[in-house]
Amino acid sequence: MSKAIVFDSKICIGCGACSSACKDTHHLSGEPNPPGLNADSYTVVKNKDGVFIRNLCRHCLSPACASACPVGALKKTPDGPVIYDENRCIGCRYCFVACPYGIPRYQWRYKHPLVRKCNFCAELNAKGEQPACAEICPTGATKFGEREELLAFAKERIKANPAWYFHNVFGESEAGGSSVLFITNPDIAKKGIIYPATKEPLPELTEAFIESVPFVGISVGAFLCGVWWLRKRRKQVAKAESFKEEKG
Repeated sequence: MSKAIVFDSKICIGCGACSSACKDTHHLSGEPNPPGLNADSYTVVKNKDGVFIRNLCRHCLSPACASACPVGALKKTPDGPVIYDENRCIGCRYCFVACPYGIPRYQWRYKHPLVRKCNFCAELNAKGEQPACAEICPTGATKFGEREELLAFAKERIKANPAWYFHNVFGESEAGGSSVLFITNPDIAKKGIIYPATKEPLPELTEAFIESVPFVGISVGAFLCGVWWLRKRRKQVAKAESFKEEKG
């Protein structure tokens, strides 16, 4: 069964332990819980009008980033994580454009930059352990488990506290659903800062684009070859005419 995490903003205290644990686990540099995601910060906690919200890769069930990647450097695993293969990546950054949440970051200051984002602690999952952020959370605001069980848990919590929560588990079906689920208070949810409004799996929007890439590449290549041939031919003609004038 697919794994997931559920984040409850109502009981998050904004301590940033999740961000620190993520950095320790993945040997990332920089300050814990910076203002925003970067190549060395895969998750951050932000204060939105007194309510704490985590930002991290949503690990979509039908990830647009994987659909847009022309070399298969990103893929969704049966266990839940969307993982990245740096040995396949060509640095095109189509995943940046495809991701509706603006999650992927790039190592701009490195000589050989790579794409960086949360990988759901896939290496820990493979050993039967939970992600570092869920393991460290002191209040249980981030919980890890089977996706269907967490969905039921989240819905029951909303039902038991209807005045506390927006009546929706974000990530159940938004953008085709994801392995990172949110429950949050009504005011924050209405601002649309967590999930886009569409229920459609986003790869349906990127497949047409990515299918056109080879055609565009061939067309551009043919055009440039044509320009090169014309310039070469022009030089040959000019040289021949110059030679005739000298002989004449």
